[in-house]
Amino acid sequence: MSKKDKQFVEEITPMEENFSQWYTDVILKTELVDYSPVRGFMVIKPYGYAIWENIQAYLDKRFKETGHKNCYFPLLIPESLLKKEAEHVEGFAPEVAWVTHGGDEELGERLCVRPTSETIICEMYSKWLNSYRDLPFLYNQWANVVRWEKSTRPFLRTSEFLWQEGHTLHETYEEAEEETLRMLNVYKEAAEELLAMPVVVGKKSEKEKFAGAHATYTMEALMHDGQALQAGTSHNLAQHFATAFDITYLDRDGKLQYPYSTSWGVSTRLIGGIIMVHGDNRGLVLPPGVAPIQVVIVPIAAHKGGVMEKVDEVFEDLKGDIRIEVDDREHYSPGWKFNEWEMKGVPVRIEMGPRDIENNQVVLFRRDTLEKEVVPMDELKERVQELLKDIQSNMLLKAKKMRDEKTYYVKNIEEMKEIMSTKPGFVKAAWCETRECEDHIREETGATLRCIPFEQEDLGDKCTFCNRDAKNMAYFAKAY
Repeated sequence: MSKKDKQFVEEITPMEENFSQWYTDVILKTELVDYSPVRGFMVIKPYGYAIWENIQAYLDKRFKETGHKNCYFPLLIPESLLKKEAEHVEGFAPEVAWVTHGGDEELGERLCVRPTSETIICEMYSKWLNSYRDLPFLYNQWANVVRWEKSTRPFLRTSEFLWQEGHTLHETYEEAEEETLRMLNVYKEAAEELLAMPVVVGKKSEKEKFAGAHATYTMEALMHDGQALQAGTSHNLAQHFATAFDITYLDRDGKLQYPYSTSWGVSTRLIGGIIMVHGDNRGLVLPPGVAPIQVVIVPIAAHKGGVMEKVDEVFEDLKGDIRIEVDDREHYSPGWKFNEWEMKGVPVRIEMGPRDIENNQVVLFRRDTLEKEVVPMDELKERVQELLKDIQSNMLLKAKKMRDEKTYYVKNIEEMKEIMSTKPGFVKAAWCETRECEDHIREETGATLRCIPFEQEDLGDKCTFCNRDAKNMAYFAKAY
């Protein structure tokens, strides 16, 4: 094994020393992404893309179960469409990338590379909707978007990212609100059941809501370093876009009405969340639900008679139900392979050598707790399936424990400043819901209001920060 190979499996900066560098080391050394020649644009490598495919498969199934259909809308949007909803264009203007030429010819109208698709979709809705009988429209798009970010970090904030964006139309505000909350709940279940990532769900403040939305709902996760990650949002757009784009229909009484719309989305940012919630100083720790490889078999003394035959037999027995691979590379030692697969976060490793085969057993290693156990060969399939379920649930419990330990109550802004500077995390506080107070909190502490949670707690009648009458309990944190 070369010196270079030794360094490859050893050199991950401890997260306690430099969390940002730890993150960069992990995503590069585990071959999730690479940097492209265009600043802020990432190349998602096969191992990283496989995680996205597993997220996509789960969500696509859930969307279709709730009646949504996939479609696709253009990447380029005429400037005139973007300007139809003033609040929307103002919110995205600093991040828009523009196409001004087709070949050598200057275009008569600039085209923006979609930062989101509300405008182009609403333009089509205005053509397609005629009667209440056509409603609801329940559409979803899997696509890429471009937002020209000033500061970027792979998965967390990039100038181009992959996502899904759901867009729906409804007869009533109540139906739109029900849809908005239903899809937020789908996201929450995906985060907790698939990604083992606990989230707080609630409503964004007026300042933090989506440009042009009537209300924005969010799920917020907490990372190892105590910073929050907005992991998904769902927006009730009410009639704002319908009015701006003149989307009308004849209602049940033959009168012309504007429909109510929603939009909702999650992105490859979720992969960044998986890394920062579960990862450790050995590298990735992947929940079995999204792991590209759930089980890897590492043969010991593969050159000895009977070893690879038995490995192949076990592989064939397990492969139908489990994402499994055999690492039979000849030029790497078993120890090197152990390190690499631990770094890549594979949930379960099976070790098989001549002595194991002789004793009709294997050694199982679980990545989440770093524990080993010996399992009889005839119990292997059942035990591996049990172990994958146990790892999935254990990772969620462990992440909840981490979040709870980094969640604080404060009595005043000075306490919050101390927490944000020494042990950042979620801060729960009574809040007056004024923009002035929200701006002051950010200026003094660097924290933003993450959400007003659905599950409220009584933290007093007065705002923790300004002593006005409190309206709700809110979560605050520094955020990615």
